[in-house]
Amino acid sequence: MRGAGVRVLIVGAGLAGLAAARTLRGWGATVEIVERAAGPTAEGTGIYLPGNAVRALDSLGLGAAVADRAVRVERQRTADHRGRVLFDVDVAQWWHGVGPCLALHRADLHQALLGGADDVPIHWGQTVGAVTLDSAGVSVELEGQSDRYDLVLGADGVHSTVRRLIFDGHRARPVGQFARRFVVAGPDQAAGWSVQLGRGSAFLTIPIGDGRVYCYCDGPLDDPPSLRELLSGYAEPVPTLLDALDEAGGEYSVHAGPVEEVVLDSWSRGGVLLIGDAAHATSPNMAQGAAMALEDAIVLAESLTAAAGITEALAGYERRRRPRTDWVLAQTHRRDRARTLPPPVRALVLKRFGHRIFDSNYRPLREQP
Repeated sequence: MRGAGVRVLIVGAGLAGLAAARTLRGWGATVEIVERAAGPTAEGTGIYLPGNAVRALDSLGLGAAVADRAVRVERQRTADHRGRVLFDVDVAQWWHGVGPCLALHRADLHQALLGGADDVPIHWGQTVGAVTLDSAGVSVELEGQSDRYDLVLGADGVHSTVRRLIFDGHRARPVGQFARRFVVAGPDQAAGWSVQLGRGSAFLTIPIGDGRVYCYCDGPLDDPPSLRELLSGYAEPVPTLLDALDEAGGEYSVHAGPVEEVVLDSWSRGGVLLIGDAAHATSPNMAQGAAMALEDAIVLAESLTAAAGITEALAGYERRRRPRTDWVLAQTHRRDRARTLPPPVRALVLKRFGHRIFDSNYRPLREQP
């Protein structure tokens, strides 16, 4: 199928939406994006991109632009909350032949993707009022006016409006953790990807350049304690990073909320398709959210090219993508269950089998999507 003459509306100008805009313009479609935010922002936190995510960026022609803004991550260290190392992975070697592992500010990644879709009009500050399916395509109401499209992509995240309107109001579901994310000036001890595991909590640090460290922390969902309470007894660099956070505005500078996942029996109805987190959000413990969104965009364009029509293409796309996203979902569940082990048992398991667990979690993702 050729894209010439096909009108596509993408709802959401995040990672999934911008990547899809680039691939579908390359396919030949007429593409536009509607985004509820007023415009791009420099706010936000950091993001870690494993090798398969960077491979997808290379396929989009954006790998070099992102690498120029990023820190290359060579190793991942897992320790207990006292700082005692449980296992260490040479991720540069493990992902060799796939792609490097990179970390950067999310706003920098967004800017690179915006640059890759600069020929696609984006309607900032607009929301979708209604979506109607019929045999002739999809009717979408924007700002009180209706327009028709051959294909509508819901790339609007975990709390997708498109999913609510078209997929029976299906909501994201909590996985039982409350997460906090922030960026602060980092001490030398924060170099490298490093996670410390406590009792019912975890604290991750990743350098993202210019002396900044991206910090991710999660703990109990019900009545979440303050960061100081949750992380009491954690070894360095946690106390120093919490002091830096206090200087930067304390918990007012933190992006916080429950960790949620999205699980659907189908991602498409008629000419509407959900992609990225709108379709298959998971716990972030595999760091695969961006990778799955970028791969979605690539596989969608390939599926449209190979099919005779949009309905056939969307069915083929889902058959190809679902085993991979289901794998990631299953691994996040396994990793979350491991959190409930008593800390001495967990430490013993990770010391003895940590490398094997890492390999089994990620091995299928070395293959092309």
